[in-house]
Amino acid sequence: MRWLVGWSSIAASFGTVGAVGAGGEGRTVHPVGSQLLWGDPDPLWAVGDWRPDEIRLIDAATTVGAPTTRLAVLGCCGATDEQLRVGLLSARGGALRHLTAWPGSYTVVVQTGRRITVTGDLAGARPVFHTPWAGGTAYATAALPLADLIEAQLDIGHLAALLACPDTPEALGDGTPYAGVKRVPPGHALILREGSREITGYEPVASLAVAAPQADPVHAVEGVRDALVEAVRARLTAPRHAPEVGPQDPGPVPGMGPADRRAARGRGPVPGIGADLSGGSASATLALLAAGLPGLPGTVLGHGTGAGERLLAVTFNDLTTRGDEDELARARAIAANPRLHHVVVPAGEEALPYADLSVENGVITDEPAPSLVVAERHRRRLAAGSADHLVGYGARQVLDAHPARLADLLMDRRRRDLLRPVAALTRAEGASAHAMFVPLAVYRAARRLARTSYRSGLETAAGVLPEANRYPVGPGSGGTPADASLAALTWSRPGPAARWLTGEALAQVAVRLQEAAIRPTTAQRPGQARAGAALARVAAGHRILEQAADIRSQRLHAPFLDNQVVRAARALPESLRVQPGARAAILRRVLSGAGIHELPTGWGAPSLARSTEATRTGLRLALPELLELFDAPLLADAGLIEARVVRKALRAAADGEPLPLDGLADLASTELWLRRLMGRRGTCWTGTAAPRSRAVAGGVLPVGRRSLQA
Repeated sequence: MRWLVGWSSIAASFGTVGAVGAGGEGRTVHPVGSQLLWGDPDPLWAVGDWRPDEIRLIDAATTVGAPTTRLAVLGCCGATDEQLRVGLLSARGGALRHLTAWPGSYTVVVQTGRRITVTGDLAGARPVFHTPWAGGTAYATAALPLADLIEAQLDIGHLAALLACPDTPEALGDGTPYAGVKRVPPGHALILREGSREITGYEPVASLAVAAPQADPVHAVEGVRDALVEAVRARLTAPRHAPEVGPQDPGPVPGMGPADRRAARGRGPVPGIGADLSGGSASATLALLAAGLPGLPGTVLGHGTGAGERLLAVTFNDLTTRGDEDELARARAIAANPRLHHVVVPAGEEALPYADLSVENGVITDEPAPSLVVAERHRRRLAAGSADHLVGYGARQVLDAHPARLADLLMDRRRRDLLRPVAALTRAEGASAHAMFVPLAVYRAARRLARTSYRSGLETAAGVLPEANRYPVGPGSGGTPADASLAALTWSRPGPAARWLTGEALAQVAVRLQEAAIRPTTAQRPGQARAGAALARVAAGHRILEQAADIRSQRLHAPFLDNQVVRAARALPESLRVQPGARAAILRRVLSGAGIHELPTGWGAPSLARSTEATRTGLRLALPELLELFDAPLLADAGLIEARVVRKALRAAADGEPLPLDGLADLASTELWLRRLMGRRGTCWTGTAAPRSRAVAGGVLPVGRRSLQA
């Protein structure tokens, strides 16, 4: 795990890097395994296996004794040194948006005198955390190090909200699983001045009174194309790094390909750049763009020749599910491009979800996420990839329209644009009597949401939530696309795991929603707000997946979560986004604009059914381990669940009952994360003033004991 950490203090100078307290008194604290980027009085460190080109420092101080003016960029950034210098001078005058407009995925820290500015990204894949400490404020790009620094306990209320309403930022607030550690919302920056803190947004806010002018669809798609091309180019132009060399390849082994032999001997990824090629539209777009960009030094793998190199395209072939032949055929058709080298990674039961539920040897991530139970599945695929690997995460949330966007169209009095999406939902119902009522039901739900204020919507959700564990079937679970769309046409809804939470846990989350309803906030349209929440959840899940499936010397790149791409996608007209198959159509236009016209039949076909089948198969095979995990769960000690209820649900799901598998994955991943967190030793800090104990050393506190979590 890689992160940066620093702090802003009241004292003008401590005299010692990382000194603590008024005057310092020779007591120091600094992160373990860190490199100092700049020192007192407001030090900044980079921790972890950062590459040299991933840390860039710009100093604009021109004379001795002038106020400090410097900038640090950590991550993959496509800006030149001159562009960074211009951005630093703009930030000195308060213009923060310039710091987030460069291609790539990165975090920026600016110091101007005693003022420090740390920018988060728009999606939430690179968040910023902060906490009061030593009379000032400490900040980091990971929450666990800050929790270690202040010896924080678990915030059980936040875990309850994460399980009950994972798609509702109002329930989660700015908290984290650690009491006292706060998160900066996406699209905001943290500003520190001698210990005091301020959180400000850097994006313009749209008006609710006047509809925003509709962009021209052609120009909007061209903007998405240019943003994606620049995002991929930023990865291609970065210096290449050869992974650490592992054991030598023993040669051909019957039944094992090169990728299998590499994974078996624990060797890292191959040098250069690669991409996922699942047959879906998002990953295929990135692979084709990366393989087709001309004029780059060392194209594509960057060995300096620029001729004869091919991009490594990795396809994961799950042998346990039926129906992957079409997806594999599409991937092979795309890989017929002579600039792609195609590798198929076959996997059986050992790569199913829930295959790795180890507590002792498991990776400790920053926060819980459903990706913990599928980490081994992703790790096997990524082990066959490259040192820099492109993935298509986030494309659905960035390009597709959330169902709540239909309410936005009604607010703009654009009823005609609802015809095609409603007709598609009706066709998805098939030839049934229920299909006749779908258009009217969807229109009524969208109109109700358009007429419901933010406060009323949250208050209604708070009133419904305490009854969520009494519903026979969770909202939208196991139903048709129309049922899922109807369930999403609301300001807030219970998550799939809410049906297994205790009444006390649900009541506490309901109180959070009621408090959020009366709290002043920036007004947003319901579709815009719900789409942003869905994107933030996916981005947070991708961040945890990077940690859980981490392979040494490898970097995962998700260009669809870059600021530049998210901004370009927001300019797409709503009338275009809500159309059936909008994402595949937009990406087809993107590739066409880049000169790629021939695409296989079935481009953009969904594969959610096969994903559900793999999840159920993995749950059935791992049922003994899951029952053991929930024999005496920590979630029950915290008062969030009843163990017998969850064990009964696991057995029922393994037998094929239509239960929400996402909810069981949420419970299993959270319990697994708690077990690993409780079993860790040591802290992230060292020095004479380092914390004496790690975070959550006090164990799990029941949900009702809120005073002990402060």
